[in-house]
Amino acid sequence: MSGALFGDNLSIISDTTIAATRTQGCEMKDKFRENLVFSIPASIITLVLFALAGQGQADIVAQDIDLLKVVPYLTILVLAVAGLNVFVVLSLGIVLAGATGVFTSEYTVIQMGNDIYTGFTNMQEIFILSMLVGGLAALMQQQGGLTFVSQIIEKLIRRFSKASGEASSRAAELGMATIVAATNTCVANNTVSIVVTGDIAKELAEKHGVTPKRAASILDIFSCIIQGLIPHGAQALLIASVFTISPLTAISNAWYCMVLAVTAVAIVILRKRT
Repeated sequence: MSGALFGDNLSIISDTTIAATRTQGCEMKDKFRENLVFSIPASIITLVLFALAGQGQADIVAQDIDLLKVVPYLTILVLAVAGLNVFVVLSLGIVLAGATGVFTSEYTVIQMGNDIYTGFTNMQEIFILSMLVGGLAALMQQQGGLTFVSQIIEKLIRRFSKASGEASSRAAELGMATIVAATNTCVANNTVSIVVTGDIAKELAEKHGVTPKRAASILDIFSCIIQGLIPHGAQALLIASVFTISPLTAISNAWYCMVLAVTAVAIVILRKRT
């Protein structure tokens, strides 16, 4: 879980990245650079903790490297960094991966079609869940629940910070973090929570001088933290089913999210605004 959520933080083409950048109006690469400030320190600390807690050893057999089979992955990475539309990037990745399999092994076009169909079939439950959660979140937004929370955050910002300047920006960032974290705790879907709270976060950012890339990063980072620490989240439930453990056990070992929470709050409070 720690590795997957770290990867989500630094992915240029993930759904959370798309949602955060689209709602805040910034470039993916700019939001990626902002995420580095939070993710790299947290990942280093987590790696050290895992190394100290780890016991025993595992023998890993060296594998032969086929550079041709790496081409689809490198292509996706390069095109994503270049800023190409994410749907184009992913479509090209599917075509290149299939073509590579056809020309380098016994993989056939028919098998590729079957695999694509199987992929759609396996995603049906996620599609339905996302639609239901998205509808619930939209209803919550329509009925004024998020507006009420936004008003409370605005009052706290005015109470504990100056009218403008770094204190106001810092308070606004903590407010964004709070509202996306609270929303994700309820809906258990970080992408949906970013979409739902995006307009409120953008309004806070514009009013208190927070740059769009920083606002997008705040939404992405804090929704990820909560997603990895709630037992009813998809990640915890999937890990629990795979390893036949309790979801509570799964989240108790998601150290990266715990470290990221402390690191992110410290950076928001101490980082100098430019």
